[in-house]
Amino acid sequence: MGPEGAPSSYVDGFILAAPADGKGAFTDFAATFDAIFMEYGAARIIEAWGDDVPRGTQTDFFRAVQAKESENVAFSWIEWPDKASRDAGTKQVMDDPRMDPASQGDTPMPFDGQRMVYGGFTPVVDLRA
Repeated sequence: MGPEGAPSSYVDGFILAAPADGKGAFTDFAATFDAIFMEYGAARIIEAWGDDVPRGTQTDFFRAVQAKESENVAFSWIEWPDKASRDAGTKQVMDDPRMDPASQGDTPMPFDGQRMVYGGFTPVVDLRA
């Protein structure tokens, strides 16, 4: 546990737009590249495909990533043991030649990375059943 009983883990969160008919390509891409994050210390990775995502009147997931009508949103996160592990692991991932788009062959990135929203978060509450 971290300060004041807070969990000591660290979470990277992502929202992105992908072609609505591209769930398989997204899943294949995630399976390939999430394995690299796991090699470098990620404790858990969740990739979630939008299923019940309402469109709001002011804000919503679709607007956050400027999704087109032909796109769906995906919500993903990577759990790390702590921020130091995340910082070191992310550097190793980015330096890994398998992450180079030129080496991706049959698994090119099936979404527009420029519209991805992401950030790192320090958990403050962690409830589990």
